[in-house]
Amino acid sequence: MPRTALRICPLCEATCGLTLTIGDAAVTGARGDREDVFSRGFICPKGAAFGAVDSDPDRLRAPLVRRDGTLQEATWEEAFDAIAAAVPALVGEYGAQTVGVVLGNPNVHTMAGALYPPLLLKALGTRNLFTASTLDQMPKHVSSGLLFGDPFAIPVPDLDRTDFLLLLGANPVESNGSLCTAPDFPGKLKALRARGGTLVVVDPRRTRTARLADRHLAPRPGSDALLLAALAHTLLAEKLAAPGRLEEHTEGLGELAAALGSFTPEAVAPACDLTAAEIRTLARDLAAAPTAAVYGRIGSCTVEYGTLASWLVDVLNILTGNLDRPGGALFPLSATAPAPGPARPGKGFALGRWSSRVSGHPEAKAELPMAALAEEIETPGDGQVRVLIAIAANPVLSAPDGDRLDRALAGLDFMVSVDPYLNETSRHAHVVLPPPPPSQSAHFDFAFNGFAVRNQARYSPAVLPLEEGRMDECEIQARLVLAVSGMHGSAAPDAVDELAIRTTLAKETADPRSRVHGQDPASLAGLLTGGSGPERRLDLMLRLGPYGDQFAGADGADDDSDAGADAAAGAHAEGEAAAHGLSLERLLAHPHGIDLGPLRPRLPGVLKTRSGRIELLPDPIAAELPRMRAALADRPTALVLVGRRHLRSNNSWLHNVPALTGGSNRCTLQIHPEDADRLGLADGGRARVTADGGSLEVPVEVTDAVRTGVVSLPHGWGHDRAGSRLSVASATPGVNVNQLLDGTRLDPLSGTAVLNGFPVELTPLP
Repeated sequence: MPRTALRICPLCEATCGLTLTIGDAAVTGARGDREDVFSRGFICPKGAAFGAVDSDPDRLRAPLVRRDGTLQEATWEEAFDAIAAAVPALVGEYGAQTVGVVLGNPNVHTMAGALYPPLLLKALGTRNLFTASTLDQMPKHVSSGLLFGDPFAIPVPDLDRTDFLLLLGANPVESNGSLCTAPDFPGKLKALRARGGTLVVVDPRRTRTARLADRHLAPRPGSDALLLAALAHTLLAEKLAAPGRLEEHTEGLGELAAALGSFTPEAVAPACDLTAAEIRTLARDLAAAPTAAVYGRIGSCTVEYGTLASWLVDVLNILTGNLDRPGGALFPLSATAPAPGPARPGKGFALGRWSSRVSGHPEAKAELPMAALAEEIETPGDGQVRVLIAIAANPVLSAPDGDRLDRALAGLDFMVSVDPYLNETSRHAHVVLPPPPPSQSAHFDFAFNGFAVRNQARYSPAVLPLEEGRMDECEIQARLVLAVSGMHGSAAPDAVDELAIRTTLAKETADPRSRVHGQDPASLAGLLTGGSGPERRLDLMLRLGPYGDQFAGADGADDDSDAGADAAAGAHAEGEAAAHGLSLERLLAHPHGIDLGPLRPRLPGVLKTRSGRIELLPDPIAAELPRMRAALADRPTALVLVGRRHLRSNNSWLHNVPALTGGSNRCTLQIHPEDADRLGLADGGRARVTADGGSLEVPVEVTDAVRTGVVSLPHGWGHDRAGSRLSVASATPGVNVNQLLDGTRLDPLSGTAVLNGFPVELTPLP
């Protein structure tokens, strides 16, 4: 008989709750979980296709090991034996910096991806970390680090209570949101308008999100920072700025007006291709709204001034008094975040603590630009990357100049890929370690709960047992840590988790500010529940977190868990967690999740700057402003290219599922009718697109959904390389838009690749 089971969807950042139908040991259907405390039954096409994603026949069923030049199926022991024989030896010969680690976007959609990469990096001792963050979101981390002292202190729009929402470079109706975890984003936008609020969308394309807007502005791509600077200038020049209580927590307000003095609406308008009147009206409406939130994402991050744009988003929220207040932009408080302590100065945030070996790119958040990976592998010398460990990453498609990286990967001494597919990147590996399908994995959103528009906690145990021959992804990554550290065969994978638990508890019990200060770490570890190492680590994080029971009753501690939860959360939590304190057992007892209440003000406690205040005009930002000021004189005439999202895609990793392909989900070059006529292009015809990194031949789609002067090509395609095993994706491969880039266009503060707003030339093809 079929049965149902609950599972949090891992296919995008919305983290919706699903009700799965299980029959014949497989997922046969998926619908929204109406009782889920966060998503309330919402589902998108990706979630509805969960079963098809789960049962994709191209998923690898066993490890692959390269023998005599070809990848062949092997046992798990053979796979880890190969890693243990190669990696420590190469590190011993060439040093720790001979290893590079690449973490891809799907990595943050799994429990394993949150728990083990930090341990892997520590075991390796390498600084060569490359992640998808420098392809999408690093500017927001850098700006938040400089403003608030914590690169993860990213405020999110209070969608359910705001009166005015300004979206830049974001298309959440199709992407489901990013760095803003919000199930049913479309419904929230419609609800905003239904209650009399205003939605303004700034995007060079008339996206599905823009069609919902009260006002749609279509500036020239890449000009977001200029527009935002002009909005801030107008607020200051017209004395519309009203930071309110934020003023006592902020330094640099007095210097801001001078720093932005050149960015008048009149000066900015030509570069943005908007009118000065449009800019002034938007600034005045933003200031006049009872509450408002400004939110910018991919389109405003993956451009030349991405960090400045991200900084100015929060500058506007601060100037209007909307940061850290209901209806504005607030800081979420995840159930596994550290418990809040008293407000005090912190260590702050620094850029460029080290640099990449070849081009000297400064690190940001301990990461180097993904665009620099190929040269770090290719360039001989001390510290040349000879070993690569890639976890859920496909940079051949996601990073600039995939052809160059493709050649570089082929020259590695050794490569390990943790990936369910043999794709454009993992085909180069010497060992491929395939995780099981999502139905056979437990799930907790460590990352995305930190960006959620409502505080909540939900946990999904695996809904199906591991198939014979499969290995849980947490065990895969734990064994990988043991293999690279020379402990393969001498310790069980649970030893990795137990070491992490002991290390955390030793630190907590030694900290006078911790509620478990002075207690016995071993006794506390004995109180943890869970049937596996990862579950015990989750239980530990929940108990030590802001809503946790803090091991109430241990070693004579106060076992009034009601008071303990209120003290830790500052009376923030609601419902079950506030009454009893949060732990894994309580989360398991509430399979639809536990609601922890709406976002609430957290300043000044969230600040970790050296001053203990919001540092509104940090030195790296001030030093970057003159470069943007020089751009006011630019009058670019070339066509520029932007990417686009589709509701049924997520970067490169859902193109192999038939239910999520076809229809409007196509790899076409969208162009405005006026530009098509001028260039002699016809709908359904073909064109050659040329930019810094080369040329592509693409099918043309003529549409007025893009403004003049702009063309659009989606990201994540190009599934045409020999040696991959993606039968559906390779049948309609599309082209890799990032091949148009050579990797030299970067936002200098964050190292993020400029993937949007770069110039291209078009040539009609017969």
